[in-house]
Amino acid sequence: MNSKIIPKSEVVALGERLRKEGQVIVFANGCFDLLHVGHIRFLSAARKQGDALVVGVNCDDAVRSLKGPGRPLMGENARAELVAAIEFVDYVVIFDGLTAENLLRDLRPHIQCKGTDYTEESVPEKSVVDALGGSVRITGDPKTHSTREILAEIKKRFQKRGNVSKREDAAGPPM
Repeated sequence: MNSKIIPKSEVVALGERLRKEGQVIVFANGCFDLLHVGHIRFLSAARKQGDALVVGVNCDDAVRSLKGPGRPLMGENARAELVAAIEFVDYVVIFDGLTAENLLRDLRPHIQCKGTDYTEESVPEKSVVDALGGSVRITGDPKTHSTREILAEIKKRFQKRGNVSKREDAAGPPM
């Protein structure tokens, strides 16, 4: 497992240590179910807001509730490992719940970043961030990328093939 991935039980100590070191803590979160360029641009822009980027990855149960049947495509540990592999991400933590409120209370970041599909007012955790004395920032490029759209495009392309056997769908064409 990647050393950037930390258990929830270590989040309080991480926040305290980073603040003691004088670092500006930035927090970003998401499902990251099928990593795409929109995720990279969001996280890259978030990282530029401070000194240490901590990324919360929604647990599998939360992704099922938020995204619907068939999701997540990958388990929480695989998704966390992919996010941790991004060079400019400093720490990753898997969290329970539909929002990151409890994680924010433990970490106490200076800044919470959300993607451009939000406004500062529509961020679900805004009141928690405000109460902690932090700020919410909207980062990333315009929301023109989504896992849902990528999955729809994949499905459309495979349906066009029409007469593809189940074996080919699963394993590709025979050699």
